[in-house]
Amino acid sequence: MKEEDLSLIKRYPIVEYLERKGIKPVRRALAYALYRSPLREETHPSFKVDTERNLWIDYAEGRGGSIIDLCMRLEGCTLLETIYRLGQNTPNDGTYSSHNDFAPNNTQSAMAANKARRLIDVSDTLPPHLQEYLTRERCIDMEKATPFLTCITYEVRGRRYQAIGFANLSGGFELRDNGSFKGTIAPKNITPIFTDKQTEHTTDKTQPVCVFEGFMDFLSFLSMKEKVISHCLVLNSVSNVARAVRYLSDRNLTHICAFLDNDDAGRMAVQEFVKAGFKVEDMSIHYKDFKDLNEFHTCRVREQQKLKKRRSRHGCRLQNKTGNQNRSNIK
Repeated sequence: MKEEDLSLIKRYPIVEYLERKGIKPVRRALAYALYRSPLREETHPSFKVDTERNLWIDYAEGRGGSIIDLCMRLEGCTLLETIYRLGQNTPNDGTYSSHNDFAPNNTQSAMAANKARRLIDVSDTLPPHLQEYLTRERCIDMEKATPFLTCITYEVRGRRYQAIGFANLSGGFELRDNGSFKGTIAPKNITPIFTDKQTEHTTDKTQPVCVFEGFMDFLSFLSMKEKVISHCLVLNSVSNVARAVRYLSDRNLTHICAFLDNDDAGRMAVQEFVKAGFKVEDMSIHYKDFKDLNEFHTCRVREQQKLKKRRSRHGCRLQNKTGNQNRSNIK
């Protein structure tokens, strides 16, 4: 194996590797993740992953190392077997996908889920089936959403697919199709959006920045508002909190409204912003009975649609009743 290939394998995020195996952190911080050791049963977490250096250490054993060392321990493989296994999931174009970020549907096989996605084309026009998904399933206002979206054509194992693309700061894309697929064209990063058309250097620093976990929540926010004048930032994953903290801090933006998911990961991300010194308004209290902002938005839109239909049917009945009375009077 070439030295650069081995180096690429070592850059494969340990947090993502563990997530693919269904192992989730007990705590996430800006530069590390803390786990109950996957190497044995334990009550108190003693297994730490340094997410900046991509190294792990098991404090109880006093041992640690790279993802190669961890894979050898967890899967009982030899060095060559470990390199082969990790190489199968480590694409040579830098594209990564996690278990949560890539859930294959009927159009994409499970085999494709474990291979690299190669970018083929980027188009400003979404095909009808993706537009219909956004409007019908997600209740997104396409007129407001279109400027932020692209159609991404990508290839996996010689087969081509299309997905909704949402660009990030590093030129990568978050992907979503009209099924259950979620993924990324690397590199992964945050997406800052200054909706008042100002540049980031002239941003009004007295205004809070609206922070969203995913782009579907951001599009829901746009759809819910007549006009959005707030500055916005999409994390594209709670694992990007540290990047968001650095980005906002570098621009002296210290007040945020957090529209994150109602789950442990979302709550932990809010706490990370608080610990970093930000003034945080946790907006999830306004949709506390829902998983996220989009679920709240779609439920509200459908309730409004039902109410409108009931009123329409009631109006028709009144009109028919009045018409019958008028005909009776004429007779």
